[in-house]
Amino acid sequence: MSFTFEPARTRIVFGRGTSSSVRAEAERLGASRVLLIARHGGDRVAEALGPLLAARFTGAAMHTPVEVTERALASLHDHGVDCVVSVGGGSSTGLSKALSVRAGVPQVIIPTTYAGSEVTPVLGETAAGRKETRRDPAIQPDTVVYDVDLTLGLPLDVTVTSAMNALAHAVTARGNENPLIDAIAHKAIEGILHALSGNPSTVDARTELLHSAWLAGTCLASVPMGLHHKLAHVLGGSFGLPHAATHTALLPHTAPADLSKRIHDTATRFGAVTSLRELGIAESDLPRAAEIAAHTDALRVLTNAWRDAPSG
Repeated sequence: MSFTFEPARTRIVFGRGTSSSVRAEAERLGASRVLLIARHGGDRVAEALGPLLAARFTGAAMHTPVEVTERALASLHDHGVDCVVSVGGGSSTGLSKALSVRAGVPQVIIPTTYAGSEVTPVLGETAAGRKETRRDPAIQPDTVVYDVDLTLGLPLDVTVTSAMNALAHAVTARGNENPLIDAIAHKAIEGILHALSGNPSTVDARTELLHSAWLAGTCLASVPMGLHHKLAHVLGGSFGLPHAATHTALLPHTAPADLSKRIHDTATRFGAVTSLRELGIAESDLPRAAEIAAHTDALRVLTNAWRDAPSG
């Protein structure tokens, strides 16, 4: 056994109604002028920020296009912003990270989905049709506020695919030589699958999904990117496929055999898309995607995921 472990510096605030503390959390970081990133909703957080709110940006987009980041960065500079607060899913989180690392300002993330990327030092950005991913401690968010109440209205289809996104993080980390990361991964996997075994819209299930997503993201922060995430980033950045749905279609074909059927059955029970074909990519595009991913198993996995065929 051999591993190196460096715990993240992110402060975690978890519970119900916790988004009301956002002003105090921003002030704790020295903020006096906040840029709020919120594509949908965010009014509750804007009200809670009070006089700290200097500007609001609503243009976050999937896969963090650099041209969107440049527009948001201009707004940040124009309004003299010294802290970024984001509310939403992976698109809002990605933009917050991109702004924070460019401008050198702290960030507070308030996730409303189960993306998990909010607790990682990883940033994927898209330019000229290619998604490039980098890992840097400077990207790691300062504070994450998990408010279960902000997830209660998440549509069922988004709930399922977003939870599968988080599940992919934990599956990637399962079996890691670091016993802490391995234990966290197992806990996250079982938590997500348990929450999805019944009605995921209850408060208890939402709570289990949200804290499991935090655990799954913590795993992702501590392990290198594997084939699954490489393929998801290629399919999103170069072929425009939706991020969480792509994870859902890929995961039964990248997960270990003892999890593959459970994951596939869970996705199909909710009517989630389980093939890349249904997401709109042509079979003729698969060799190009495999070439970009640069992995010997890429084409086999992509083909199985396109056909929704067993990967054994």
